Amino acid sequence: MAQVITAEDADGRSYVRRAMKKLAELGLAETNGKDGRHAIWNLTPAGQKALADGNELTARPKAGTGAKAVKAGFGPHGVAVTDMILAYGGRKHLTDWQVEVNHAIKETGLSFNTDAVLALPTKTSEVRLFELDNGTMSQARLAKEVWDYERYAGHRVWEGARGTIGTTYPFWQRHRCTRSQTFPRLHVVLAGKEEHLLDNRLQALADDVHGITIAVWVNTLPRLQRGEPWYEIGVSSVASATVSG
Repeated sequence: MAQVITAEDADGRSYVRRAMKKLAELGLAETNGKDGRHAIWNLTPAGQKALADGNELTARPKAGTGAKAVKAGFGPHGVAVTDMILAYGGRKHLTDWQVEVNHAIKETGLSFNTDAVLALPTKTSEVRLFELDNGTMSQARLAKEVWDYERYAGHRVWEGARGTIGTTYPFWQRHRCTRSQTFPRLHVVLAGKEEHLLDNRLQALADDVHGITIAVWVNTLPRLQRGEPWYEIGVSSVASATVSG
């Protein structure tokens, strides 16, 4: 958080700590566990309500954030998501971001959360979707989460006056990414294991999503932090194509 909101080459951690302590005095934030020597802060239920009431962010599913998430063992995952956002660009290349963003289609029962939605400083406020796998889920579940995005992207809704042919439109374009002409690119970041194991996981994911029709790029968190290129997967059975950006 300090890296995001403070000036370049400045250390704003003490400022952030003071701000979080003030929020704690108001009953809006609290600590719950540690990542190494550093306390993990989260919003209390009152803090989540205050944020939603302020209309700055939409209300999020409580299971993925806050004290319940930390107690459920999701603290390291949340820290890794923050590391991923900073490694992708942080405040230098992003205009906005949200975490634990729910995507749901009531008619089909499809519902899943995106770990982070990042907005880029483009004329159309282009967004990117990010999934962070911290090495805790099965390979099959990880692949299913990626395929969920294709099901979401392909859902179309009919509209028109009664008795007319009408037309259909992409659900996501009307209800989520209203400025985007194409479905946002999905970035999958692998973390939580030794690098050679992450490489094996990357290759397995490439095989599992072969033939997918949405754009999927994958990288490991260590490579992303070193500025190394992404791999585009789904377009072939081997994750050999590298891409930049």
